[in-house]
Amino acid sequence: MLIIQQLVNGLMLGGVYVMVAVAFTLIIGMLNFLNFTIPALFMFAAVLMYATMMGHLPFGNDLILSVFGTEYRWVAGIIVALVVIALVSLVIERFTYRYMKAKYGDATEHALPLVSSLGFLIIFEHLVVSTWGSDPLTATSPFGQGTFSIDTIIFSVPQIVSLVLSLVVVVMLSVMLKATKLGRALRAIAERPDTAILMGVEVSRIVPVVYVITGLLCAVSGILFTINYATVDAYVGDTVATVAIAGMVLGGLGNVWGAIIGGLFIGMLEVMSIYIVGADFAKLPIWGLLLVLLVFKPTGLFGHTLIGKGKF
Repeated sequence: MLIIQQLVNGLMLGGVYVMVAVAFTLIIGMLNFLNFTIPALFMFAAVLMYATMMGHLPFGNDLILSVFGTEYRWVAGIIVALVVIALVSLVIERFTYRYMKAKYGDATEHALPLVSSLGFLIIFEHLVVSTWGSDPLTATSPFGQGTFSIDTIIFSVPQIVSLVLSLVVVVMLSVMLKATKLGRALRAIAERPDTAILMGVEVSRIVPVVYVITGLLCAVSGILFTINYATVDAYVGDTVATVAIAGMVLGGLGNVWGAIIGGLFIGMLEVMSIYIVGADFAKLPIWGLLLVLLVFKPTGLFGHTLIGKGKF
């Protein structure tokens, strides 16, 4: 039963990794570069959720308290995190993609957006450290320690809600990509950007949408992380993102459903690794499995040889 309990805990943790892995998948699938602002957006959303709930924002705490009261400050935290991350995502798009594309043209395809996004990651981490410090920040979950048990297996209600919400959000995203005009435009850009332009797709308007969707996925994941685990810091995004990248690669680059399965599996593998070999060596099985997979199946479980083909 103890092993089953650990698998359940891992599945809940995997729900956090899923949305971050899907965020990486979208950016790589659409724009073909690794966006290092994703861990920064996750971390910033988690810290904003903490600061709003605990009344530690640099300004506006009294206004939030008067509107939402103490009991519902977590609602204000969700609103603040989502709005701020959406706006920040547009700023990041402006300087990691649009400005670079206009100034350097095709030279921006891989290296420049990657390096500039890494710069944003460093900026946000130092912004959080200078504002809230580098020590762990502990929040009080608005839902307490609500649990229930089936036989001897304990389930956390907030974590189950988070897992279900994560899967619902990703399924809605997948449906949007398959069934809507925006989704068709996104897939056209992913397949052949130059041809998409010739077919009338306004890439300059679609790319900001990709950034905002990616940012909101990170924001939701960061919010759920704060609610469930209650402790965040300036570098929590790095920790979560590296594991989420492993899940994304395991599932297959550019494949949303692969990222979902990879994220859930990596969550369970991490918790089981902590249970079996201890926290100090928990990452070894994850990266060892990833290394073996890359040797024998470099495209991942559900990936494709050409990243631009058959995605989503």
